[in-house]
Amino acid sequence: MNKNSSTENIIELIDVRKVFDDETVAVDNFNLQVRKGEFVTFLGPSGCGKTTTLRMIAGFDIPSSGKILLNGEDISLLPPNKRPVNTVFQKYALFPHLNVYENIAFGLRLKRTENTYRNKDGKEYKKKQKLSKSEIDKKVKKALEIVDLEGFEKRSVATLSGGQQQRIAIARAIVNEPEILLLDEPLGALDLKMRKEMQIELKKMHRLLGITFIYVTHDQEEALTMSDKVVVINDGEIQQTGTPDEIYNEPVNTFVADFIGDSNIFNGAIVGKLKVRFCGATFDCLDDYEINQLVDVVVRPEDIKICKPGEGQLKGKVISSVFKGVHYEITVGVGKFEIVIQSTTTAPVDSVIGMKIEPDGIHLMEKVYTVNRYDGVITKNNTVKFGDGEFDCDVTKLYSGSHLDEQGYLITAAGGQLDLTGVEVEIEVDTHDITMTDDIDAGGAQGNIISMIYKGDHYRYIVRTEENEEDYVFSCPDLWNTGDRVGIIIPPDKIKMKLKESQSND
Repeated sequence: MNKNSSTENIIELIDVRKVFDDETVAVDNFNLQVRKGEFVTFLGPSGCGKTTTLRMIAGFDIPSSGKILLNGEDISLLPPNKRPVNTVFQKYALFPHLNVYENIAFGLRLKRTENTYRNKDGKEYKKKQKLSKSEIDKKVKKALEIVDLEGFEKRSVATLSGGQQQRIAIARAIVNEPEILLLDEPLGALDLKMRKEMQIELKKMHRLLGITFIYVTHDQEEALTMSDKVVVINDGEIQQTGTPDEIYNEPVNTFVADFIGDSNIFNGAIVGKLKVRFCGATFDCLDDYEINQLVDVVVRPEDIKICKPGEGQLKGKVISSVFKGVHYEITVGVGKFEIVIQSTTTAPVDSVIGMKIEPDGIHLMEKVYTVNRYDGVITKNNTVKFGDGEFDCDVTKLYSGSHLDEQGYLITAAGGQLDLTGVEVEIEVDTHDITMTDDIDAGGAQGNIISMIYKGDHYRYIVRTEENEEDYVFSCPDLWNTGDRVGIIIPPDKIKMKLKESQSND
């Protein structure tokens, strides 16, 4: 590690992975650098691994593999009380039988500082001592000033509002002067108005203290409002790291675009140099991809300008217009597509409008999901097992000119008889060839919906199985709910199979 890296970065996570006893992978391949004094936010949906990562930094959980460095030193196995880190939780865990002063002073009374003295012979010796009453008093009063609650020392914590209790929890954490303050959804219990006020207060505290804040939230507005750096996490992995502006204006994939703010997401194709086609029209763009490449297209609602029909690239009928306080949210039908616009002016329902999108309002990204691929094996029933399921298939596709006899054996074009039981195959299924049903036993596999993204005229779903966490990615026009348990249906003629390389050469 070079010297500059170790002095600039207070925390580094290197290939960190966390697997729990039930073999659930909570965090995978996590690499992150946090600079001294930064306000870093872990942002993602519930269950994405952000709190687990915070707990590993705090020392409450130990990584299954990888390293956590503090100022260049490996602290992966260091217990929490040995780390210069304090944590503020969503549940404040204040002591109800102690007043405000005693709650804040609690940790200081347990603290021991090492002081150096000289004996009568002039030799130095060190001694661990408790803080004096005056030292504790000074630190408590300073912490109360920082959280703007001077004069509350003798108040019972039970008489405080939620926002005041949150400030006391923060004061108790900062009074120990940690190098890093970890905050795990600390505003989750507050009402909307108080949350917004506390966002501003926390940012002010961060500037005042000058220490490193690592903050966990699922609230996009909190992350964008307060952070120097946002780490977007999904499914235990970092999706994107950057400033709030970078995360919002240049999302790297459709998950980030969909999770951060409002987005129109469409399937598109490159049709020329810096030209992309989506929603039945061709647009100039700034992202350079190869011609005919399939892409995901992201357009923020505020980047679509209303104009007269015929003046923009698109024309459509207004489905709805809802006033949102600072703008109108207008939904427009363009053929089979629905497009959402945010505008300071409204448009009457059923009116026909034009829509114009400038090149810098169009963000392209390479399509991640174009086909599902699995390793499979043929069973004695001439079905195929893959993706934690078993499906009917056409095994004659594996050998040109073959057919099945009455006993179910495959007869090759040359007349040879083959028993395919146990034969390993490679499987491909297109995303538009999978459907789901609420009758979980009706399909060849079953799982839970873990992701859904609206793409203008359909939803892209990801269904994950329980046993080996296999994913099925597909398109569907109908609205389902995240978490729904469903059966997966794939017609036999839509399952593309080929023999694995080792067996095709046998």
